[in-house]
Parts: sequence; C-alpha cells; structure tokens
Amino acid sequence: MSTASYPQGWPGGSGIGTVVGMRGWWQDLTDLVLPAECGGCGRPRTVLCPECRAALNGAAPSRVRPVPEPPGLPVVHAAARYADEVRAALLAHKERGALALAAPLGTALAGAVRAGLREAPGHAAAGGEVPVLLVPVPSARGAVRARGHDPARRIALVAAGELRRTGTAARVLAVLRQRRAVADQSGLNSRQRLDNLAGALAVAPGGDRLLRGGSVVLVDDLMTTGASLAEAARAVRTATAAAEEETGAYERRAQEAVAYRHFSELDSYAEATTAVYTAAAREGTEERMAGSAEEGTGRMHSVPGMAGAGGAGDVMCAAVVAAPPDSFEINRN
Repeated sequence: MSTASYPQGWPGGSGIGTVVGMRGWWQDLTDLVLPAECGGCGRPRTVLCPECRAALNGAAPSRVRPVPEPPGLPVVHAAARYADEVRAALLAHKERGALALAAPLGTALAGAVRAGLREAPGHAAAGGEVPVLLVPVPSARGAVRARGHDPARRIALVAAGELRRTGTAARVLAVLRQRRAVADQSGLNSRQRLDNLAGALAVAPGGDRLLRGGSVVLVDDLMTTGASLAEAARAVRTATAAAEEETGAYERRAQEAVAYRHFSELDSYAEATTAVYTAAAREGTEERMAGSAEEGTGRMHSVPGMAGAGGAGDVMCAAVVAAPPDSFEINRN
C-alpha cells in the first residue's frame, strides 16, 4: 500500500509520517489485546509471567494485621506480600492502566476472600449457603478520573466471577461513597491516615437494605495501615445499625396500630381490661416455657453477616490482594 492511499486525517499526516503514525496506532491497539510486558518483571508479551504469577498466587492467603491496628478493623486476609513483582503488578494496574492485570489480581483476591470466609463463624455455620457480598473500598473521585477506572472495584468484579465459578454465590455491592474530600494518603503515617479518613465514607441511600442480604466482605487491592478498611467497616456498621433501628421502630408502630384497632373494637372497658389481663397471663406463661426450653437446649445467638439474623449486615471480614510483609507476622508479643 502506498502512502498516498492513506486517508487524510490519519495519525502522522502524509508520506513517511503517515506510515510511522499508523505503526504507532497499530502498536497501541495491539497492546490492548496483547500487553507489551509482564506487569511484574517486564518480560515482553505476557500479562503476568509464570514467576510473577507464582509470587502473587503461590502462597496460601494469610491473616494480616497492621501495627498499630486501627480501632474497628475487621479480620483481614491477604493473598500476597506487597513487595517486588506483586508491588509492580499492583502499581501497573492502578496507576498505569494495565487493565489486563485485573484477571490475575482478581483471582488472588478471590483466594483471600475464601480464606476469610473459612474462618468467619457466621458463614461457616451456614455451610456456605449465605451469599457473599463483596464491598469494594472506593477510590477518591479525583483519583478515579485521573486513572480512568476504579482499581478495587474492577478487581472485585473479577473476584466475584471467580468465586461463582467455583460454586460460591457472590456479587459486588459498590455501595460505599466518599461523603467529603480527603487528602492524598501517601506520606501520611497511620495516625494521620485515620484522622484523614474519619467519617469520610458512607453507604449510599438504599445500600443498607442490600447489605442485609448476605455475608459482607470488604475488599481492596492493598492494605497498608488499615485505615481505609477500618473507615469502610465503620460506614457499613453505621448504616446497617440505623436500618435495623428503623425496622424495629416500624414493627413497634405496626404492633401498636394493631393493638389500638383491637381494643377499639371491644364493646366495653371491662372487656378490654379482661383482654389485657388474659394476654398478660398468657405471655407470662409463654415466657416461662420459653425460658425452660432455652435452659435445656442453650440459647441461640445471632450470627453476624447472615441475612435475617440479629446481626445481619455486620462486617464479617475483609480481603485484599496484598499487604506489607511485616503485617503477616500477627503472632507478636
């Protein structure tokens, strides 16, 4: 094909410049399908080479705990240590738009979610039948605009698909929102990060009802000080507690309305008085019977994170792709 045959307006102008421009355009398109280099080590023409994939998924996910541990931080599991190839891959996905890395990173996150669920009493007691709700920690709006995507949400979607593929009912609930601007976290210590994020997140309207439908797992690509996960946990707990209080108030009002209609239909005050004493006696008998049964069989406690239980919507655990190496050393004196 001669250079004269290229249409006007194609990259590079005309002549030799057009050919060069076409080559650059084709290279950009090729990189979208076949990445230029491994996200971990830079090996050409692979998303993630076998060695870097082993660094990401080779070890079993572990419980991690930052020091100092922020108040309200749920139990966190991480798939890998944030160092070397894993660090490079996470940065390539988050900051350089290497979107193809979402697949291996999401698979690693799914492993950390499974590890957390195995140790979560509520989910284990239900035999894994309760749906898993992955709630990603949102990035700042400005960061999402600059990067062109939300890394945690993208990885969470892949993780949910991987969990479903292996038989776990899972879906992503991106219900957390930033209610105010926060400063850039880089360069801040753990105390400063806590202050920076305090009260910054909230559950979107209506999200509290969705959170009551399964076992909640907060997810992110990286945990450093744990401040982001602790703030996300606070926002979820606040929203679900308010929803439960509202539900209880509604039920009390409904019961009062039924009682009012019942007594207003009675023919006389004497009938109403008799009905009250009869009901009270019956309730007392039922309470004594129930108490005896509980003493014989043991009391049933609500299971956090299970739909329909008293603690429905409680944050059960959290999972991340990576965490600092020293946070894996949880058995400290």
